[in-house]
Amino acid sequence: MPDTAFKRIRYDVPVERVARITLARPETRNAQDYTMLHELDIAFQQATLDDDIRVIVLAADGPHFSSGHDLTNTATGADFEPHCMTGGYLRPAQEGGMANEEEFYLGMCWRWRNIPKPTIAQVQGKVIAGGLMLVWPCDLIVASEDATFADPTVAFAVNGHEYHTHTWELGARKAKEMLFRGHALTARECEKLGMINHVVERDDLERFTLDLAAEIAERPSFGLKLAKMSVNGALEAQGQFNAIRHAFALHQTGHANARAVFDGIPVDPSGIEVIRQLSKR
Repeated sequence: MPDTAFKRIRYDVPVERVARITLARPETRNAQDYTMLHELDIAFQQATLDDDIRVIVLAADGPHFSSGHDLTNTATGADFEPHCMTGGYLRPAQEGGMANEEEFYLGMCWRWRNIPKPTIAQVQGKVIAGGLMLVWPCDLIVASEDATFADPTVAFAVNGHEYHTHTWELGARKAKEMLFRGHALTARECEKLGMINHVVERDDLERFTLDLAAEIAERPSFGLKLAKMSVNGALEAQGQFNAIRHAFALHQTGHANARAVFDGIPVDPSGIEVIRQLSKR
């Protein structure tokens, strides 16, 4: 897909050896429909396959990085060329729901986590639920002072968003509190927990992130790849992927239960207002 064909994102090379992918739906607070996620996966592939690129930055237009999943999305995996080869997107009830979430959420997040080049999330404003699924696969996170991070989806009667790395990002007790309460954590709180590398003033966010990316891009590409594989391998030795798969299965159990209780709706509908109020804080 050429750059001009992107509808939900932009792709550019702002400094030598650094690709930048920008979420470009500020009118929806960069809510993620399947078109955006599909384009994002293509853009990550484009940067990965370009040997002149050594570092990838993920940024976002507007005051907020991402409000999470676009709940008005009506597309399915059948509308796109599959990247994770899940299949079964049009199957009824939870079978089809699981297939789509495995393609666009679990599958793509794990692919992005394993890109063989350093990735940096440049984050401002609110990051809610599915927004974390774009930030957490990245290797480094630079956030502005006003950034906040929340996963309030337990109000939907599920166990959190689909890429369940909360425990590794926050530690077990803070992960439980984020999920149980649904309250947002500030950038400074997340920095203390080790989730964020740097917190900067909003006006300095782009410059700081690009300077960091340019510095890293001076290192040999093979050394960067091996270093990333080493750290990721340590997480996998701890059982990270097995835990993510387990949590994903429990997430599907939550959806299936909601479908049975709420006449086919895959979440507890009372959670919509709860999450709306939490997101205003």
